[in-house]
Amino acid sequence: MSNFEEQSTRELGRRLIDAFGHGWSRGKVEMIMDVFSAEPVLLEGPFSEPIRGKDAVRSYWADVPLNQAEITFTSGEIFAAGPWFSTEFKCAFRRRRTGERVETRGAIFCETEGGRISEMRMYWHRVPA
Repeated sequence: MSNFEEQSTRELGRRLIDAFGHGWSRGKVEMIMDVFSAEPVLLEGPFSEPIRGKDAVRSYWADVPLNQAEITFTSGEIFAAGPWFSTEFKCAFRRRRTGERVETRGAIFCETEGGRISEMRMYWHRVPA
C-alpha cells in the first residue's frame, strides 16, 4: 500500500469517527447511522454477538438518547491500514434515570467500504469512579 492510500484511509477514518462521535455526543441516532454502510456489522465488545444490518445497528444506538445525557466523546490518533482504521476513544455521560456519571475508554476498529463503515468493533471498559 502506498502512503497516499494510507493517508486517504486515515483521513476518511478521521471524518467518519468525528461524525460518529458528533452524533453520539448529541444523542442523534441518524447522525450515528450516517457513517455506516448499507449492511453494517457492529460488535460492541470482544465477546458480543455481531449485530448485523442497518435496522439492528440503529436499534442498538436508539438507547443513547433515551438513557444518556451530557455526553462527551473524544477520539485519539487514527491508525490506518488498507480499508481499516482504528482509534482510541473516551466517552463520558450521565445516566438519565439515576444521574450517575459514567466514563468509558476503549478502542474502535473499523473496516470501510464505499466511504462508510462496513464493520465496527468496539473494545471498551468502564473507568472506575
